Amino acid sequence: MNTVLKQARYTLMDYMNWPDGERWELINGVAYNMSPAPSIKHQAIVGEIYSQLHQKLKGKSCKAFIAPVDVMLSDHDVVQPDVLVVCDPGKVTEKNIQGAPDLVVEVLSPATALKDMREKKALYQQSGVPEYIVIDPLEGYVQRFLLQGDGLYGASDVFGSLELLPLRSLPGLELSLSEIFGIEPSDADTVPTE
Repeated sequence: MNTVLKQARYTLMDYMNWPDGERWELINGVAYNMSPAPSIKHQAIVGEIYSQLHQKLKGKSCKAFIAPVDVMLSDHDVVQPDVLVVCDPGKVTEKNIQGAPDLVVEVLSPATALKDMREKKALYQQSGVPEYIVIDPLEGYVQRFLLQGDGLYGASDVFGSLELLPLRSLPGLELSLSEIFGIEPSDADTVPTE
């Protein structure tokens, strides 16, 4: 379980003055410690997602980023998503991302799963993140939340570990979930050709 600091409400100024060696997120003025470090499986999945996005976005205006990168959503909200994509170059500064990314991907871990599914999902919805993807490395599935016309996320779309995940915020791009989960297709999964 990650440590939570509670006071009246922390601000961006408080966040900027915390020690450099520590990783924190600020959600609605509440500070969440990003310790302990994620598992190897978590990091392998994050790395594969970033790698696929980075390759598919080469030569395009949209850019993929991998944690730790500060995303400043308000004076009381600073998060470090596992992977994110920003299509507006004006949001990318030398030190951080200013405003809502076009795509956010969080990979669940036991220490952060509840925060990712509750506080962060609510924050991303409120901030206008069009597509929020949550990956469960233990159960081997993906949930995708899309922002609707009313500014709320609809019910999640669920994808299995052997499926392709089309990205609505990046038309024409899809992620190979079998590669993300590190699953080698077996001979039984292939269709013979004549």
